[in-house]
Amino acid sequence: MAQRAPSRKQARRDAVFLLYQREVTPLSMEELVVGHKLREGYPPDDYTVTAVRGVIEHTEELDAELGAHSRDWPVARIAPLERSILRLALWELRHTETPPQVAIDEAVRLTKRYSTDDSGRFVNGVLGGIVGHAGGGDEQPEDEVLVIEASEDGVLVADAPADDTIVLEAPADDEAEDGETEGGEPEEARDA
Repeated sequence: MAQRAPSRKQARRDAVFLLYQREVTPLSMEELVVGHKLREGYPPDDYTVTAVRGVIEHTEELDAELGAHSRDWPVARIAPLERSILRLALWELRHTETPPQVAIDEAVRLTKRYSTDDSGRFVNGVLGGIVGHAGGGDEQPEDEVLVIEASEDGVLVADAPADDTIVLEAPADDEAEDGETEGGEPEEARDA
């Protein structure tokens, strides 16, 4: 019976693991591929091989672009796993027909699964900045970032460019259910 090729998600995961292992071990790519086959029970598929080769071939240009969008974090300082994920996602954005949202979502998913939620936000921010910067148009320039944080008391604070601060208050859970009418306005606002 023929071995079925892994899904694209699995192929990305395999590519990330090979890229990561290439950074943190002295093994050659051939040794890593043999290890992958032994560990996973199947050899890397064509997409995985193409992606790994593409990232290796374009590492210098990928790192230059990542460095330009990861403010305060030189690429060499980014953890090897996150660096491998960022390189793969950026390679997909620049050298394949993968839609930007898919490349970013997959990169964030892999990061959150194998690293931390904070690392997932970092990867999302870097790749989102790259896509927003490349898209031009109405996107904010890369040094003007809107950051929204939720405090424990339910207040959302958005720090906007030029030191503007926007504060949005979310209704308390019981107010949202009991005090709102059909239009979503509190009863007091409708009566006024």
